[in-house]
Amino acid sequence: MLVLIRPKATQNFIQLINQLIPYSPNLIIDEATQVVPLPTSIKENSPALFIILAVELDDIGSNGDLLPVLYAMKRHWSAILKHSVAMLMVKSPNEWHTKTFSSWLIFNLNQWGCRFIGHPLVEMIPNLENLGRWEKTTNIAKIQLLHDFSQKAVERLMSFDHCLSPKPKLAVLHASSRKTSNTFMLWHLVKEHLKQIDIEEFHVANGTIIDCIGCPYQTCVYYGRQKSCFYGGDMIRELIPAIEQADALLWLCPNYNDAVSANLMAVINRLTAYYRTHSFNGKQLFSIVVSGNSGGDAVARQLIDALCINKGFQLPPKFCLSAIAYDPGSILEADDIKKRAASYAAQITDSLFISQSIEPSCRKGEPHL
Repeated sequence: MLVLIRPKATQNFIQLINQLIPYSPNLIIDEATQVVPLPTSIKENSPALFIILAVELDDIGSNGDLLPVLYAMKRHWSAILKHSVAMLMVKSPNEWHTKTFSSWLIFNLNQWGCRFIGHPLVEMIPNLENLGRWEKTTNIAKIQLLHDFSQKAVERLMSFDHCLSPKPKLAVLHASSRKTSNTFMLWHLVKEHLKQIDIEEFHVANGTIIDCIGCPYQTCVYYGRQKSCFYGGDMIRELIPAIEQADALLWLCPNYNDAVSANLMAVINRLTAYYRTHSFNGKQLFSIVVSGNSGGDAVARQLIDALCINKGFQLPPKFCLSAIAYDPGSILEADDIKKRAASYAAQITDSLFISQSIEPSCRKGEPHL
């Protein structure tokens, strides 16, 4: 069932969205009272709902009718959201808010169990300036690019591939001390329960990954076609081959000032060359975030922005395990931490593993524009 959610939308926005979606929705929701229990049948490993959230923002990046709709979704669809996959279409009256609003919305729906496709956001700002770079590099008008991107995103939604594998591979990236890091300790509590997953860990030590400095687009494309990068190093020798073979990436992220650490951010930035010519749409994103006090959601949203919205990794349900621990080793004393670690490991296994000898097709994907 395809559900279109478009709270407080103007007539112009409604007409535009109708042009951008190549399917007729089975259900259109404009206000909270229209969110009612659905008699949709749930099949194993098959989405019950395909959700498009089309949201028109005001000048402070809000939509007054959205929150009641979200609360109604949580109340009436709590079970079915766990079997749903979604994407967003977001329009702003200025150059701000599309990304910050979207990462906030994706994070919260994902915590309720909703999946998101890779590249889940179609964004619209005045004069479609967000598509200016693509217009220059493709010689395609921005309005046509908007239609192309929208239709490709909806097609990915409607043909969603769960990416199950009989021998799933998980690449784990961290920049933590194995002896003192609470984040690394929490990962090992999770790892104990991942017996069916082929795991490869990578320690991104200080100075091993030179950060991206923004090569010209054509230079980046040239190296990307060779699965390389101008700066080479461990990024090309070890990380790119491992990421290419992996079904999913798991990022171990201590909360440094409510942000991903510099070493791991350098890896994300350096992925750009490979991303220019290869698709991540068939790979899933997981993370473990440990904060000294609060702000784990800020780090999780940064990962959503960088790797799901921008780089195109799929976001499985409840992709992030977060916890609070300050003193080294104190994570092991946190309430129910072993139970939470086991539960998170079960989620990873459910998202990746299938006990049938079939070859997954979802790793194959066309490069984006």
